[in-house]
Amino acid sequence: MAEDTVRIDGNTLRLPGGVAVRFIRTLRLPESGTHPLPPGLGEFPVRRVADHADTVPEAWRARGGVMLPVYLREAMWLSFGGTTEPAALQVGVGKVCAVSGKPWSDRLSGKPQNYVVLPRQPWLDGINSGKGTVRQFVAVPLGLGATVEGQVTGEEVWGGVQLQSFALKEPQLARWREEERRRAAQARAMPQFGSYGAAMPMAAPPAPGSVPAPAAAPGGRPPRAAAAMGLGVGGSMRQEVYSDDRPLADWADRPGGRVFVHLVTPPEWRRITGEAPPPSPVDRAAYTRAGLPWFDYYDQDAEDLAPTDALEAVQPVGDWLGDDHEPWQAPSPGQVKPLKEAPGRPVEDGDW
Repeated sequence: MAEDTVRIDGNTLRLPGGVAVRFIRTLRLPESGTHPLPPGLGEFPVRRVADHADTVPEAWRARGGVMLPVYLREAMWLSFGGTTEPAALQVGVGKVCAVSGKPWSDRLSGKPQNYVVLPRQPWLDGINSGKGTVRQFVAVPLGLGATVEGQVTGEEVWGGVQLQSFALKEPQLARWREEERRRAAQARAMPQFGSYGAAMPMAAPPAPGSVPAPAAAPGGRPPRAAAAMGLGVGGSMRQEVYSDDRPLADWADRPGGRVFVHLVTPPEWRRITGEAPPPSPVDRAAYTRAGLPWFDYYDQDAEDLAPTDALEAVQPVGDWLGDDHEPWQAPSPGQVKPLKEAPGRPVEDGDW
C-alpha cells in the first residue's frame, strides 16, 4: 500500500503516516450546561465519492474524497484510535479550523495551534470553545447560517469536514520509533482497556441495504444537487484539546495526505449509493434510563489549549432550528465512567 494515499479500511479513513480516523454516532447533548462525554453508538458508514461518480453532484466529483450519511441535528465525534505513529492532524469544519477558528491552511501553526496531536489526542467531539471544554459537532443544512463556517466567515460555501495529516520529520520519527521499541516489552505486559465508546455494539451501522442502484437520469442529464450539510455546534462537554509539546519544526512542512468528507442526508445517501441509511439516533433519555455509561477523561500530564475568540463566539444550532424537544435525563454519578488515555483503493483528492 502506498504511503502517500488516503484509503478506506472498513469505515476507517487511513491517512499517510499511520493516521486512523473514524466518525462515531453519538447522543446529542442539551445546549445548556456542561456534560460528561456521550457514548459511541457505532460508526458512520463511509464511501468513496469516486465509486458513485454518476450519482453525486458535479461539485463533489471535483472535490473528491468520501461521504457519510447524517441526520439533521445528529451529533458525531471523531475517533483517532488505531493511529500508529505521531502525527499532526488538522480538522476543518467548512474549511474553518476546529481547533483555532482560523481559515483552512496547508501549513501548521503554533500560535494559535491549528491541529490536534496524535495519538495523544484520542478523539475530538467538537470545536475548541472553552477552557477544558468543547462544543459538540452537530449536523445542520447549509443556507441557514447555523454552521461554524457560516458564523465565523459569514458564508456557507464548503460544508462537510476536512482532514489533513502531517508526519514527523525523519530524524524525530526515528528517535520516536527507537523509544517505542525500548518500551514495547513493558507495554505488552500492561493490561489493556477498551477505548471511549468501544463497548457500544447496540447501534453499529447496518449492512448495506438491498435497494437497487439508481438509474442514470433520462437524456444523460447530470444528477440533481444533493442537500448540502455542514457542522454547527450543540452542547458543551468536558474535554481537553491538547497543546503540542513538540517544536513546530519537528513536523513536516507539507501535508502527507488530505481528504474532503461530504455530509449527506439519509434520503440522498439512498439515492446516491443505493444503500439503506443507518437508523435514526437512539433516544437519549431511554439510553440514560437503561443505566448505560457516559464517560469522563482526564490526563493530568497534558496541557489544554486556550479557546480562540472566533470559536468561543459560535452559537448552538438551536438558535436557528428552535428548541431541542428531545427528552433529556442527566446520568447518575455511577453512570459516568473514567477513561485514560489497510486495504482498499485510494481515496481521490480534488480541488477544494
